[in-house]
Parts: sequence; C-alpha cells; structure tokens
Amino acid sequence: MRDFFPGLAGVPAAKSTISFVDGLKGILEYRGISIETLARQSSFTETAFLLLFNRLPTKPELTQFHADLTQHRRIKYKICDLLKCLPESGHPMDALQSAVAALGMFYPVADVTNESTRYWTAVRLIAKLPTIVAAFARVRRGDEPIVPRDDLSYAENFLYMLTEKIPEPALANIFDICLILHAEHTMNASTFSGLVTASTLADPYTVIASAIGTLEGPLHGGANEAVIHMLENIGSVEQVPAYLERTLGTKGKIMGFGHRIYKVKDPRAIILQDLVQQLDAHPDTNTLFTIARAVEQEMEKRIGQKGIRPNVDFYSGIIYHRMGIETDLFTPLFAISRVAGWLAHCFEQYQDNHLFRPDQIYEGPHNRPYQPLEGRTTLKNEEGKVRGKG
Repeated sequence: MRDFFPGLAGVPAAKSTISFVDGLKGILEYRGISIETLARQSSFTETAFLLLFNRLPTKPELTQFHADLTQHRRIKYKICDLLKCLPESGHPMDALQSAVAALGMFYPVADVTNESTRYWTAVRLIAKLPTIVAAFARVRRGDEPIVPRDDLSYAENFLYMLTEKIPEPALANIFDICLILHAEHTMNASTFSGLVTASTLADPYTVIASAIGTLEGPLHGGANEAVIHMLENIGSVEQVPAYLERTLGTKGKIMGFGHRIYKVKDPRAIILQDLVQQLDAHPDTNTLFTIARAVEQEMEKRIGQKGIRPNVDFYSGIIYHRMGIETDLFTPLFAISRVAGWLAHCFEQYQDNHLFRPDQIYEGPHNRPYQPLEGRTTLKNEEGKVRGKG
C-alpha cells in the first residue's frame, strides 16, 4: 500500500528562501527578518521590495520603487468597463480575479525569465490591485471609480480611493501594518496554487489570478469575513459560552481559530490584537472586539490545551470593520497584500522550475463492462438524485 497524505499535508513541495515559520515557538520571518520588527519599523512598500529581491532597499531604491508603484496605480478604462459589466451582487474576489486575468492581455509577457519583465509585472500587479478593488467597491454602488492620488502613500491612497477621504495618519499606519502582516506566509494553499500555475511557465498575471481564486475559499482568506459574521451572530459577551457550547458540541468550526502550523497563538494575531485595542480604546460591552476577547478567553478554557488558538483572521476583520470597510472586501484586502509574497514565490519558481505533477492513488474499478444505452436503467442515490446503472 502506497503512502497517502491527504491534501499533501506536511509534504515538502519546494525549497524557498522567502519566509520561515516555527509553529511551536510562534515565529514568522520574511527573508530572515521577524514579523514583529517589520510591523514596528518597516512599511508595506519596503516589505514588498524585501520579499521580491531578498534584501532591504537602499533609500534611493525605495524612493524609486515607490515612484514606480505610484506611476502604475491607474488602470485601463477597459478594465473599468469590465468591472462595470460584472453583477453588482457578485463577490469582489471574483471581480478581482477577472480583472487580474484581463490585465495579462494588456501587458503580455513573452519571456517569464526576463528580469526587466518580471520587475515591471510585479510593479503593475502590486500597484493596480488596490485600484481594482476600490473601483469595483464603488461601481457596484453606481459610483464612478476615484482616480488614484500620486501624493499619497500606498495605504493612504487605497483608503482614499475607497472613501474619497484622506485617512488620518494613525489609521493609514494601522492599515499599512495589516498589509505587512498579510504579505507572505510560506506554502499556504494560495501560494501552492500559484506555484503549480507558475511551474507551467504561465505568465505572472495568470499565476496571481490562480492564487486569488484559491484565497477566496472560507478555509483560507475568506475566514476573516466569516469571523465577523460569527461575532455578529453571537451578539453579546453573555451569549459567548452558549454559542461555543452549541457549536463545539456539534463539532462545528469556530472561525479564526486553529492553524495547520501554529500550535501557539499566531504572532500576527498578537500584533493585530494590539492594533484593535488602539482602535477600540473605550469599548462598550458589546463591540465586536469585546465579544472577540470573550470568545478567545472562553476558547482557551475549553480547548486551549489542544493548541487551537487565534490565527491571523480572527482580529484582522475587526480592524477593517472598525475602519468602515465592507465585510466582503476583507479577502480582497488580503490579496492586495499577499500579491507581494505570491510574486516572490512565482519568480523563485521560474528560476529553478520543475513542473508540478503529483501522483494519485486510484481506488476505482477495473475491467468495467460497457453497457449499451438501450440496456441501462436508473437508480436513485440516498439524496434522491437519479444516477445511471450499467
């Protein structure tokens, strides 16, 4: 019997120098620099450069990188037209995936190994994703997209395009830190999806579109949306014990808890919790943050010994909620940040490429006879659906 690893859990699929996680000690590093240091001292633009080029930029390099990103924030009017043609009720992640895939048609990549091509592709994707997300958020309400402002920072500009108001510096700084925290996290589902696509030597736009599709699922990036819905459903601190008793009793999932790697509290969740506290300095008894803290404390009593603790999704959505950002935009915000990490892995894959082609264990029948159409009958399965026999 061949070994079987469902979902390839724990199976190394690549070698990388991009990020490191120690789930037992709660360590996360980008290119060897701790996430705590980057959150305290860096910016998202600088962090993106670090991920892409494996070093911190010099001052002139950072200035030029920021200028290049600023210059490429705008999107083609046909991309705007595409967004306007999409259903207003559609999920923003689907709109983002569609627009990113379309970008590749406007900026075709002839040689994915070309260093200059890779740089400008990275610049366009990192610069344009916020514009796409903000544009769809507005056009689905019948409003025109807001043109990016070159005098604003990366974080300030996105919040401005979303609200038409320049954010307070403290708020922009918190948002920038959130982008840093979500920029990269080793071989997660969306990164693996992107790597599989990159291994075919597909262009980076296709790679990122593939990763965006994977990130949308509620077991990955979509979990931060689910956390908000859960906290709103709980409603008050007093209802926390009953909700957990009911959900855990039926083996339900408490969104925002548990991680494939971390057996201690996610280091990003620790930083995010501190940021929420800054936004929620004087909470009443039933703010989402107060309910979230009650959930964490009650979960620690019940299953803390199992190593199931808050992950990055548990507090990130609360921050965006307090900023007035619509809940279904939370996962696109994740993508805006994670595109830097996806691109770093994409380019690393191109450098020493091996086509991903895993095997499978076949469990079906052999030598099955072919039943002529006239002799086939129908049966009903347990759900009452008709299926063929023969």
